[in-house]
Amino acid sequence: MIHRMTAAGLFPPPDYAHAAVVEAGRRLAFMAGAVPLDGEGGLVGAGDPVAQTRQVLVNLRIALEEVGSDLSQVLSSTVYVVADVPGDLARVWEVVRRSELAAGPHTSTLLGVSCLGYTGQLVEITAVAAVPDEGSLPPGAENGDGAGTS
Repeated sequence: MIHRMTAAGLFPPPDYAHAAVVEAGRRLAFMAGAVPLDGEGGLVGAGDPVAQTRQVLVNLRIALEEVGSDLSQVLSSTVYVVADVPGDLARVWEVVRRSELAAGPHTSTLLGVSCLGYTGQLVEITAVAAVPDEGSLPPGAENGDGAGTS
């Protein structure tokens, strides 16, 4: 079971939780940063952080499904945005807030950064998610052989 909570004595967060606790026995998936590339490696949404955020969420969902989880099981995320002003961060957060990622308020950090790894990339999201007991990893994934990658 996942418990998401707001700490007493702290200002209530608008769209996230202060803490997420997973009961013992659950598996966790630590997800690499999802980036705004399509299946062919092309940048989606050049110059548009909102379009890039939508693609990043699609890619994160696909990666989570590969390990037997989904966006509703995310416990913690970090959202990186190439931005100089808080308004750019707010536009990206609005997309995140309206996505399946917001199904259960999770812990999250929203950061403005100066650059990301791909030319033209404006958004990246990392996450930690619970993997439901019925979820199964791809064959060979338990022994760390990189199954599921090509």
